[in-house]
Amino acid sequence: MDASVGSEPIAIHCETPTPTPKVKTKPLNLALQGGGAHGAFTWGVLDRLLEDERIGMDGISATSAGAMNATVLASGIATGGRGGAKKALSEFWRRISHAALTSALRPTLLEHLLGNHSMVQSAGFVFFELMTRLFSPYEFNPLNRNPLRQILLDSIDFAALSPTTCPIKLYLAATNVRTGKIKVFDNSEIGVDAVLASACLPFLFRAVEIDGEAYWDGGYAGNPPIFPLIYNCSSADVLIVQLSPMRRDELPHSSAEILNRVNEISFNSSLLREMRAIRFVTRLIDNGTVINGSLRRMRIHTIEADDVIAKLSIASKLDADWEFLTSLRDTGRERAEQWLDAHFDRLGVESTVDLQAVYM
Repeated sequence: MDASVGSEPIAIHCETPTPTPKVKTKPLNLALQGGGAHGAFTWGVLDRLLEDERIGMDGISATSAGAMNATVLASGIATGGRGGAKKALSEFWRRISHAALTSALRPTLLEHLLGNHSMVQSAGFVFFELMTRLFSPYEFNPLNRNPLRQILLDSIDFAALSPTTCPIKLYLAATNVRTGKIKVFDNSEIGVDAVLASACLPFLFRAVEIDGEAYWDGGYAGNPPIFPLIYNCSSADVLIVQLSPMRRDELPHSSAEILNRVNEISFNSSLLREMRAIRFVTRLIDNGTVINGSLRRMRIHTIEADDVIAKLSIASKLDADWEFLTSLRDTGRERAEQWLDAHFDRLGVESTVDLQAVYM
């Protein structure tokens, strides 16, 4: 198009704005372990991953505290996108901390000033531990009250977790008390009772009954289970956010240390079995034994903080002090940042954890 000023033609060009290139995402499955208050580390990992639009979340398999993080995240994404998920996670952990303000298990003022969140020596924890050894939750909690129920109801839009509205496939693990078998709840089955079942420690809470079956914490049977992600999700990449240390160099000596290590070994045993199976299948594929695609190659990744969590006692899993929770969150964010910087380019290509060295 030309316009004239006097006898000199002037060309007028209409600039077409350059479209912003669309960020290409890499789909990723998440496997979130349980660990009580240590789940705040997972909160930090998720918080950082949500900020990276290169990461797409396909499915999440989770147990106990991991199940709570997973359902809060999925509900937040379904109702408010990535920003909604970040906000929902922050508010959930705030509610956890607020509910613990009147708990006898809170760190004492001295422990708070010293930055000691182990609580091993606190009178409140010693009394609590004694009570759970002498009495069952059917005796010391006759009304079956669980403060987590209202926190979950306030934090999660369970209707938004429906397969028709939620973009993330959820798989929450619980342990069937009568059979000892794992029960995996999917999106169509997840309500507040399913989440509570996944986090039901038998010395603290009564078994959660759903449709005539009783359930305890999923960590006894799968912490977390990997097989739902293999069978039901399109992505072959699984990122395990690990809260239970695989290895401790120092032998436990006190009763609390021994109990803590027994729990860690027990809660890691199912994951070890699945990792060995994945390693076996990978070797079959690599050596050409399987050539028709009947078995699927999975790519495994891990974010952990063994160096931090190994210094914490079993009692710290009940410590919901806000300063403690946010310190774990910040550590989780840092570890996720480091993992993204080191391994993002290998997503969709190869595993970034040596299965033989870590799990065999």
